[in-house]
Amino acid sequence: MQGKYYLSSNPSWLNELIPIGTAKFAVVYPPTPAIIAMPFILIFGQNFQQQVLAHIMGSVAALTWALVAYKKSGKKIISLWVFLLVAFGNIIWYLSSTGSVWYLGQVSAFLFLSLTIYESLNRKRWWLVALYFGLAILSRLQVVMAIPLILYLNKNYLKILAGLAVFGVVFALYNYLRFGNIFETGYGLIPGVLKEPWYQKGIFDLSYIGSNLKVMFLSVPIIKNVFPYVTPSWGGLSILITSPIFVYSLTASIKSKENLFTWLSICLIAFVILIHGGTGFTQFGYRYAVDFYPLIFLLIINAVNSKKLAWHHWLLLGLSIAVNLWGVLWINKFGWVSF
Repeated sequence: MQGKYYLSSNPSWLNELIPIGTAKFAVVYPPTPAIIAMPFILIFGQNFQQQVLAHIMGSVAALTWALVAYKKSGKKIISLWVFLLVAFGNIIWYLSSTGSVWYLGQVSAFLFLSLTIYESLNRKRWWLVALYFGLAILSRLQVVMAIPLILYLNKNYLKILAGLAVFGVVFALYNYLRFGNIFETGYGLIPGVLKEPWYQKGIFDLSYIGSNLKVMFLSVPIIKNVFPYVTPSWGGLSILITSPIFVYSLTASIKSKENLFTWLSICLIAFVILIHGGTGFTQFGYRYAVDFYPLIFLLIINAVNSKKLAWHHWLLLGLSIAVNLWGVLWINKFGWVSF
């Protein structure tokens, strides 16, 4: 809003800024969250907190999935069950309640990919699909790998791809302004980043897959012999612990082409995040997996939309909500978290 694509100072409470000239420091992250924040700043002024934006985005995303569930099932009870799942039964609750810069980018990508899927299942207006998906990509670049599902759900392939190309051109120009190279996103230019032990083989490498899988599926809470006895670890927590309800995604019929394209998109996004050197710390749960959470929710809805919810559906929902309530309270309210 000040006509700058850079910061003019490098305060001690920020990190990952890249010097690009005299009193010029580039922000490495994609620009969607900043763009979405602009009207709020115009209305409420410089004191508007980005955490509030994260709260709003998380809430809208939960409502979006309630609408998707009702569209798919025609049942209010399933719509309510899905709303509770998305709002409170996964780490989106923690990310959108905290709203720091890494988390805000992920909540933004989650919201706009969710809106992309909703529009693709509803009115299929190509320009809205392209707009939502473009904003999702410019929140977290790897969600572009959801494109097999998005194109499958829509018939206007060429128009959607043309719309996405506009976002590609804008991002290329943004890269050129910052770094003089349309292909340079900046992550490898962060001062000292390649000296970090988790990037010994570069930002991306196949050797990192094992450590990411370990955090995604095998990481557990920290057990202590003093109060509060069980605390989250900043290093991560298995998605099977934070959201045991995700097991229902495995019951979605593989005879459905929609489900097959959804799994393909999940695998493509997962591959990108698994070969990344860092595993997402500091975090509650395994935050990189949020990049494909909208696709997991679609599978879950497809698995339950023709059924009557049973006791185990509510039990796993209750367990998922309890674990995420524990994480939000222990970290945000009490600070009971460590490595």
